[in-house]
Amino acid sequence: MHESALEAARELLTNFAGLPGSEAEAPGRVNLIGEHTDYNGGLVLPAALAQRTAVAVRFSDGSRVRGVSREEGAAESELEAPPGRAWLDYVRGVALELSATHRIPRRGFDVAVAGEVPGGSGLSSSAALEVATALALGAAADRPFRSDEALDLARLCQRAESGFVGVPCGILDPFASLLAREGEAILLDCARMTWEAVPLPTQLELVIVDTGVRRALREGGYKTRREECEQALESSRGVLARTIATLSEIGPHELPALRGALPSVLYRRVRHVVTENRRVHAFANALRHAHLPVAGEALYGSHASLRDDYEVTCDESDLLVEQSRTLPGVVGARMTGAGWGGCTVHLVESDHAQEVLERLQAGFAARFGQVPRAWRTRPGPGARTSG
Repeated sequence: MHESALEAARELLTNFAGLPGSEAEAPGRVNLIGEHTDYNGGLVLPAALAQRTAVAVRFSDGSRVRGVSREEGAAESELEAPPGRAWLDYVRGVALELSATHRIPRRGFDVAVAGEVPGGSGLSSSAALEVATALALGAAADRPFRSDEALDLARLCQRAESGFVGVPCGILDPFASLLAREGEAILLDCARMTWEAVPLPTQLELVIVDTGVRRALREGGYKTRREECEQALESSRGVLARTIATLSEIGPHELPALRGALPSVLYRRVRHVVTENRRVHAFANALRHAHLPVAGEALYGSHASLRDDYEVTCDESDLLVEQSRTLPGVVGARMTGAGWGGCTVHLVESDHAQEVLERLQAGFAARFGQVPRAWRTRPGPGARTSG
C-alpha cells in the first residue's frame, strides 16, 4: 500500500471529523496507445501509475457531505444538490450512484482526499478519485467490492462522471485504475469489454512529461469530438449501407468509400479511429515479441494521427514528441490522454531513461521558458482498500 497518500488522507479525516474512517487508494493511469477509441468501441492499452489518490470516509448524520482535500482545500454540499463545478462533485456523484444501487445508505458523510495524480494532466486524476471513493464508501457501509465486480464498479464511476459531473468520459480510466497489474498494461476491447494483460518488457521504462497546459474536458473540445464521431457514425451507416454500432466496426478497406462522401472533418475523425485500432494491435504484438522498432512506429503514428486527423495535440506536446526522435534509447513517443495539453509518454530503454528525461526537460525549457514536471515509471498495481 502506498502509505504516504493514505496516511495523509487518514490524518486529514481525523483532524476534520474527529474520528478515522474507511480508506482506499487508486492509481492514475497512462494510456500507452489507443486514444479517443474507447467511446468509439475500439481498443485501448492503459497502464497504472505509481502516483495514487487516497480517500478516507466516515458516514455522518443528516444529508450533508463535508470534504477536505490536501490539494484543493475544504468543500461542503448537500448530497443531492446539483453539481457545483468543484472537486466534491466527483465524490458526490459516486455516492449517488452507489446509493441508487443500494450499495450504501443515502446519507451524508465526511471525506478526506490526498492525491498525487496531477489534475488536468491527462493522467486520470478524476477516475482515481472516483474509484478510491467508491471503494472507501463500500467499505464504510460494510459492503466491500469483490474482485469480480470490477467491471460494474468501473461503469458506475463512468456514470458518475458523465451523468452527474457532466464530463462525457469513456470507461478506459476507471477500468484501468481498478484492474491494472504491476509490470503490465491492459489491452481492452471497449465494445466487447474483454481484456488481456500485455507485459512491458523489463528493459523498458515510461518517461512521462507534463506539458503544463491545462484545459478542463467539459470546457474543451472533448464534447465536440464525441459529437463529431456520432455524426460520422450516422453518415457512415448511410454510405456503407450496413448497420454498424461504432466507428471501430469500419474496416480500413472501407475508408476510400467514405473519403468523398463525408465532410473532410468527419472523415478525418473516422480515419483516426480506424487506423488507431490497428496501431494498438501492432503495438501490443510488438511488446509481446520485443519488436521495439514496430512499437515505436505505432507510437509515433498515433501522435501524428492525433495531431492531423483528430486535432487534439498542442505545440508543447508536438515539441516533446519530435525531440524524443533524436534521443538515444527512445523507442517511441506520443501525447497521452484526451489532448489539448496534458502529458506525453515516451517508451525508453531503462539505461537511457534519466538522460532522456533531463534532455526533454531542457529542450522544453529552452522553447517555452519553464522546466516541465516529468517522471520515470513502470506499470503499477491497481486500486485497493486499506487493511
